[in-house]
Amino acid sequence: MRNAAQLFRPVRPSRASKSAALAGLKSRWHGLCSVRTQKSHHRPRRFAMIQRCSALLTVLFASLMLCQLPAHADGLEDVVKRGTLKVAVPQDFPPFGSVGPDMKPRGLDIDTAKLLADQLKVKLELTPVNSTNRIPFLTTGKVDLVISSLGKNPEREKVIDFSSAYAPFYLAVFGPPEAAINGLDDLKGKTISVTRGAIEDIELTKVAPEGTTIKRFEDNNSTIAAYLAGQVDLIASGNVVMVAISERNPKRVPALKVKLKDSPVYVGVNKNEPALLDKVNQILATAKTDGSLEKNAQTWLKQPLPADL
Repeated sequence: MRNAAQLFRPVRPSRASKSAALAGLKSRWHGLCSVRTQKSHHRPRRFAMIQRCSALLTVLFASLMLCQLPAHADGLEDVVKRGTLKVAVPQDFPPFGSVGPDMKPRGLDIDTAKLLADQLKVKLELTPVNSTNRIPFLTTGKVDLVISSLGKNPEREKVIDFSSAYAPFYLAVFGPPEAAINGLDDLKGKTISVTRGAIEDIELTKVAPEGTTIKRFEDNNSTIAAYLAGQVDLIASGNVVMVAISERNPKRVPALKVKLKDSPVYVGVNKNEPALLDKVNQILATAKTDGSLEKNAQTWLKQPLPADL
């Protein structure tokens, strides 16, 4: 059985040699710029030679700079020729990505990566990343795609491109399926548990109508425990926390009541890769139509795929 280290194989970028081209330029440089040290009265000829040497120096410098830049090729073509899709995924953020008891990677992002590789008819190579290095791994060419619960914002859009959304990620107020709550006004008179200082606490405080009781707890476990014990009517949290609740008490799995902040997740693609981006979007569109994305959402998030995703 392979362990997690074998499944998450690091990627080393290739180092193409350009010594032959540089050697040719250097040879021309020495041939043109070698000047005998003896005195000469032919200043016009010497001046012309200096001009030629200066021009060649400019070419040599430009060539050296170009040698430092990675060669650009079509990303989709590279994947197909290589026969492997390299994807950055999380390994410590369930249910999107983690290492299971069998030491194999598992999660919604892992299944999404498998879906793309299967449709491209190539092998899948997973690289574990965190929130800090996932985008640098993409921009430096260590991976072809980032599938790591990646949200979209203006700063990131300046650096990479994003596919269409493949899964929901949002903050909301949840409660028993039978609770008659259809909007913010219905929160009046209700008690809601929330983790103190969390984003959902901030968002709920902004919009909760007068008459709503917000009961704050110091950590997620306490917030969840209060809901499961019936100390509160509702719970405000991220949709991924609902998975933890369903595992601890399936009979008290809360349903979405009021969405506070919507931030779905996307596949990250390098800039200037239209063919690869289009192909990813085509696969995701088909997966949404045939129910594959719905299956992933039900399996890992214990909730249906939102109709407006």
